[in-house]
Amino acid sequence: MYLPPLSAEDEYISSWEYRRSLIKDRVGRVDADIVCLQEVSPLTFEDDFEFMTEHLGYDGVELFHKGRFRPATFWKKSRVELVGPAQHKDRTLLTTFRLLDTDTTRPNESVSSENWHVLNCHLQAGKQGGRRVRQIVEGVSAAYKLAKKLKEKDPANLNLIVCGDFNGGEESGAVHYLEKGSVGPDFIEDGESVSSKEKCLPLPSPLMDVVLTDEVEWMNGCPPPTLVVPELISLIIDQGKIETCYINPQFSADTLDRFQRIYERFASVPSDGKSMQMGKLDVERWLTAINGRVGRGSEFRSAAKSMGWVEPSSELEGSGRESNKRESTTYKSTERSRIKIPEEGILSLEDFVGVYLEELRQGKFWGIAWDLATLGEPLPVENVFTERYDRMYCSKSLFPAAVLHFHCKNPCPNKSEPSDHLPIAASFTRL
Repeated sequence: MYLPPLSAEDEYISSWEYRRSLIKDRVGRVDADIVCLQEVSPLTFEDDFEFMTEHLGYDGVELFHKGRFRPATFWKKSRVELVGPAQHKDRTLLTTFRLLDTDTTRPNESVSSENWHVLNCHLQAGKQGGRRVRQIVEGVSAAYKLAKKLKEKDPANLNLIVCGDFNGGEESGAVHYLEKGSVGPDFIEDGESVSSKEKCLPLPSPLMDVVLTDEVEWMNGCPPPTLVVPELISLIIDQGKIETCYINPQFSADTLDRFQRIYERFASVPSDGKSMQMGKLDVERWLTAINGRVGRGSEFRSAAKSMGWVEPSSELEGSGRESNKRESTTYKSTERSRIKIPEEGILSLEDFVGVYLEELRQGKFWGIAWDLATLGEPLPVENVFTERYDRMYCSKSLFPAAVLHFHCKNPCPNKSEPSDHLPIAASFTRL
């Protein structure tokens, strides 16, 4: 995410055209058989990634079936063959392939009858350690069950590659599950247990982190980070609460002052006293400024509820004859989607700050910083936050013969990096 305002000479680097050219060059140079992406938009997906097929030869693609930003897996049909339909779980996308013989005299012939399972992940962000564990457990279990369904010789020793954005580092229960083989109630993440009972891999051994094999040596003994972004927590969170920002989030005095100045610029409805409050039109102007239009984003939903919008009653669901169940369920779903800003609603300063406290609880530090900058209160960012959120693992039946990692010291995205996440590439052999 680019923190505005960009200088006039650098504004072009935030355009999709420029970022797409960087992605195209990067993917083309690596020339992998399979490419896993996260956070693609379904609304513009075909146009955004047309180059993958037209210019780079990735004529196979599976896009995750729901969500505003989704995982997508690309592959070259000349090199691998999709085995059965993809499986869409909670923020994980499972595809299974069989390798093809690349000898041009024998096109599209299987070089091996063995299956290769690829789990593309974009796990939940924020204070959601338990959900991240459930997501990765479900994804790995789906691969194991599919191996059994396909009658593989030894499903427990399947060829499995797990990759993507884990939204957590060493402190993550999802990472612990893959690297240690299990995770249980005693594992605490963000002040809470990640599971009510022990969760064990359905495989005989933990998975291997491809950048931490014995054959690979990293400078300073640590692999490079994959997330290199402006450091925001110390600026946004009260200094005494940085370590517990998900447990009991409190904004710094400076951040609260910024919110108050923003609120006062938008507020135009007289209150009982001398101060002004934000009414419906004020809230709509604010939402349009940060999200482009009213109706988009979690800020919109939080603000509507704070102003008095109430979710329609679900009493109709399941009422009447069984034959009406589908109709009433559809009615409920439709009504739920019609969130509106109440005509006479008021968003107080306390509620305005509360909207952003909810964003904070969900770990949306960069979203808060974006809104502040967009609304004329950019944070004085000086430091860089680095972490290894993006990872790639393989089962013990595979060996990472080559690993390609990318480095950047400056906050991303920037002129040389199209995303705030740096990619990982690996080549595998069957043991």
